[in-house]
Amino acid sequence: MKKVILLVSLAKRGSVGKKVPVTVRELASEIKTSPQTVLRLLREMEKEGLIERAVRGRRTFIEVTPKGASFLKSLCDEISRALSTGVVIGEVVSGLGEGAYYVKQYAPLIREYLGFDPYPGTLNVRVLFPKTVFDALCNVRPVLIPGFIKEGRTFGDVKAYRVRIDGVEGAIVIPSRTIHPPKIAEIIAPVKLREKLKLKDGDRVRVEVVE
Repeated sequence: MKKVILLVSLAKRGSVGKKVPVTVRELASEIKTSPQTVLRLLREMEKEGLIERAVRGRRTFIEVTPKGASFLKSLCDEISRALSTGVVIGEVVSGLGEGAYYVKQYAPLIREYLGFDPYPGTLNVRVLFPKTVFDALCNVRPVLIPGFIKEGRTFGDVKAYRVRIDGVEGAIVIPSRTIHPPKIAEIIAPVKLREKLKLKDGDRVRVEVVE
């Protein structure tokens, strides 16, 4: 594990594809180990072809090799797949009170595209795992609820992802034009989830994506 942390530390210093100056003491402090351990790890990593070292006078220069960079990319890909589990862990928070208005406007389309009459409101969940809602939903095809114009006002498309929370079916809804990955998951359902599941602000919940 420390070897991986050390390799990440070197990459963060800009050493991928070029040699950068380092000190063993700085590396040891950064990964919270002894200088002796860092020296041992560097020797092992050099032997494995993950890094190259060069000593110039009293300075040591280290480069993360293509093999080392490839290892980091593979690790990043594996972590991304591990996080894309279709599960959101979060805590219940209060919204701004706008959910009820928008759910009422989209209610006929929600009934048509998702097959249930939504309670006029949303359960708001602050995402704790993974990093954003999109990380949990990136491999799931959404149900696209088309936008419309009502009384001169334009309501945009909405992406809906079917979910299950403590046995209750519902959906996470996200405006299609959202620019930033949301940290708050807005969940609609046929029932008032707070009452049905006896939830209050701060309660931890597990939301499963239903494909």
